[in-house]
Order: sequence, then C-alpha cells, then structure tokens
Amino acid sequence: MKTTWPDLLTSALLGTDRRGGTPTALLDAAATATVRRRAGLRPATAHNRPVPAPPDTRPALPPAAHRRLALLLADRDRTTPSGAGGGGRRGAAPNLSELLPQWLTSANEHGYAAPPALLPALLDAARARTDLRADALALAGPRALWLAELNPDWKFALRAGARGIAPATDDPSAVRRLWEEGLFAERVAVLTRLRLREPQAALALLRTTWVTERAEDRLMFLDSLREGLSPADEPFLEQALSDRSRNVRATAAELLSALPGSALATRMAQRARSCVSLNAAGAGQITIEAPYECDTAMERDGIAPIPPSGRGKRAWWFAQLIDATPLATWTDRLQGRTPEQIVALPVADDWQADLHAAWCRAAVRQRDPAWARALLGPTPAASTRVATIGDPAKLLSILPEPERSAWVARFIASHGLAEAFQMLGVCAVPWSEPLGRSVVDALDIARDAGSYPWSFSGVMGLAERCLHSSEADGATALTAAPEESADTTPGAGTYWAEAFQRLVSTLRLRAAMLAELEP
Repeated sequence: MKTTWPDLLTSALLGTDRRGGTPTALLDAAATATVRRRAGLRPATAHNRPVPAPPDTRPALPPAAHRRLALLLADRDRTTPSGAGGGGRRGAAPNLSELLPQWLTSANEHGYAAPPALLPALLDAARARTDLRADALALAGPRALWLAELNPDWKFALRAGARGIAPATDDPSAVRRLWEEGLFAERVAVLTRLRLREPQAALALLRTTWVTERAEDRLMFLDSLREGLSPADEPFLEQALSDRSRNVRATAAELLSALPGSALATRMAQRARSCVSLNAAGAGQITIEAPYECDTAMERDGIAPIPPSGRGKRAWWFAQLIDATPLATWTDRLQGRTPEQIVALPVADDWQADLHAAWCRAAVRQRDPAWARALLGPTPAASTRVATIGDPAKLLSILPEPERSAWVARFIASHGLAEAFQMLGVCAVPWSEPLGRSVVDALDIARDAGSYPWSFSGVMGLAERCLHSSEADGATALTAAPEESADTTPGAGTYWAEAFQRLVSTLRLRAAMLAELEP
C-alpha cells in the first residue's frame, strides 16, 4: 500500500514508536514521496519579467558615506526622533535618527545616487517618516517609482511628487509627453521643475489639461503655482474662483490675495476699508464695523460663510476680509501711519485681538517683512508677558535669516526655552553661533534651576539636529553630572549629564559624517 504525504507527516509528528516502523524507513519514504511530488507538479504559467529599472547616472556615494547610510537606516527602527513623543530616557549614545535628515540633505546637495542595495530600506524610512520623504525620494531617484510599482508598501512615492523623481529635461516635446502620459508624481514633479525655471510655461502646460483633471489633482497642481507667483497668473486664478471644487476655489482666492495688485485684493480692500476706520473724534483709536452678511460675491472671493464652532459670524467674516486685504491699504486708510504706528493704535470694543491676528496672517500670506517686524515688536523684556496673538514663528519666517536668528537668540536669553520651540524650528540650520550659544546657556540654566529634565527633551532633540558642530567643545563642560540637592528631581542630574553627553557625541558624529560625503 502506498504511503501518502499526510501519513508521513502524521508519523513524523507522532513518532515512529506510536505509528509503527523505524526512523530510517520514515526518511526513506519521505525522500521517495518528495521526488514523486516534485515530478508530478505541472509547470506554472510564466509571468512577464518586469521591465529593467531606469538607469541612474549620478555618482555613487563614497565608501565611507555608503557605510554610514547603512548604519543610519539600520538604526531607524531602534530610535525615535526627540520631541516626537514620549521624551523618555535615551542614554548618552548619539541618536542616529536625528542625523538622517541632514545626511540626506547633504547627500542630495552633492548630487549622489542612493546605493541600489539600500533602496528598500530608504523607501521604508520615507514611508515611516513623512519629514524624510522629499529628500529620501530625491536620493532614490527614478528607481523609486520603479520599485513603488512593484511593492504596494511604497505607493506613496507615486503620489509624492517629490523632486528628483521625474527626469530633468529641456526638450519641450519630452516635457509635454511626460505631462500627458506620466504618473501623477511625475506630472507634479515636472510641473514644479518647469515652474522654477519658466513660470509661465508651467502655467501654459497646466492649462492644456486643466478642465479634464480630477478635483484633487487640480488642487495639487494649483498649489504648485505658489512658486513664482506673479500678476501674470491672475487671469487663470480668477477663472479658478468659479471652479466646481470648494477647495480649489479657496486655494485660488488665497493665491490671489497674495498678489496685492490683483482684482480680488482690490475688492477685498474696498470691503475692508468700510469695516476699519479712525475714531471720528480724532482720538487716535481704531473702530471696527464688521460685515452683517456674507453675500454671493464675497463667497466667490473665498470668504467661507459658515464659521467654526464657537466663532461669531461677523467676527469670522471680518477676519477673512482683513486676511486677504493688501497691507498697504492701512497706511492710506489710517492717515499715512507706518506699520509700527498702526499696530500701536488702540482698538475699540475688544476688536484688537481679531484685528491683530488677521494682520499677522496677512503679513505671512503677503510675505511683508515690515509688517512682520511691527507685529513682532522688539524682543520682549524678561519681565514682559509674551504676546499670544498671531504666530511668532510664522512672522519670524518672513524676516531675513540673520535678523530672525538674532531675534530668537534675544528672546531665549530673556524668556528661556519654554515658548521658543516653534521659533527655533524656523531658524536656518545649522544655527548661528549667538543662537546656538543662547540655547546651550538656557539648557544649562534650566538644569541649574532644578527643572524637570524630560520637559526639555524636544529642545534637546532640536539642538542635536541644528547646533553647529563647533559647539561640541563648548558643551563638553556640561557633560558632568552635578550634585543633586533635596530640591531637585531624583535622578535629574544624571539625566541632564547623559543628555549633554549625547548632544556632544551627536555633534561630533555629524561633523564626521558630513566630511565623509565630501567628494
């Protein structure tokens, strides 16, 4: 009687002493059955082989940099970025996840291609951390799309539209063909690249297919017009105000309001002027008369009629009008005053918070440094409560980098780090020497004051990413564990020492890894 494969499996699981026979006989029967099973298999239908991966002609990484990338990617799953959550104790070892973003940025600046063997790990890293995607996909190059077509886990690369995916070309016919036949990510990339080089050629390309695009795609394509936005874009954006998609209409209105000379900006200014005036008695006080309705023309110009929960309708409409009004309107409306003088004027009937917050958003939208300075004001003194109206980080982002860093450095010197996290995030990397020194000094002061150490883990993580490598020597003096008193949190001194040790070792490691990327 022939022994079946299930019989052999049962004998192997239960043992030959319970099923009969000997171990040798069982193995002989298994060998025979294996040959029989393999010989009886029918050949499967052959699938088409995938097309070869596109070539990547960029230079390969130097060997040391290749090894460094492999280490950074291998460490990715064992650490999480500081400030991303938890804030737990991480010891004194360098946090490699803090170094990966800068490594990718520097590698792309040098024009290197990612090693093919590391592409899967690189795409996994980009999938897990959206802050890495643009640089990771740029380093991965055209092969990122090829791999994304083969693995559903990497489909995000097809939607990302990251720089470096679409092949650069100056051939108009090739650009047109890629625009008409390419994947969505390729189309976004080619439109973005063309917009940087020839803004109006990019707009002309977008016009060719605009009416046939999906609403979500129109929104993404329209957003790409932020780069190189100019009055020449106004006719197209004015037409988009009538788009069937509410999100497209809102984005078109936002872009038009960033063009102070546009017809939409003029319409908004006319409405806003009727809402804001000086006290008739000449007392130097601003009075507000918010709109009583949101008509069809206002809705077409981007005014959302329904306010968020808890917000009054008139205040909601008023804020949107001021957001979209050219800031130069107020110098004329308020008797030739400068932005600083306008911001200093009192506002009647508790409208000051709404008006100043709207001016902050308008300054950010219109990228107006003069108004940003006026709304920020001088760096608050240590005894002064920090204003909560507007977003200081967004206002700072408009200022030239040296001025921005100097303002934040003075702020930290006066107020410490408690309210500076977002401001630090808009300063150029690596931080300037005065800014870096102010951060290290503030951390040292917080430690000496017995502050709870884990509350500064986010700032410490920023310092690991953003401090200049030259600050390592200065921070070395802080790596010793201080003596703990009865007033300090138990173990806080050891934690602070470990955090400073990690900071110093991370800075030195960063200096080494950037040197490895040099040709």
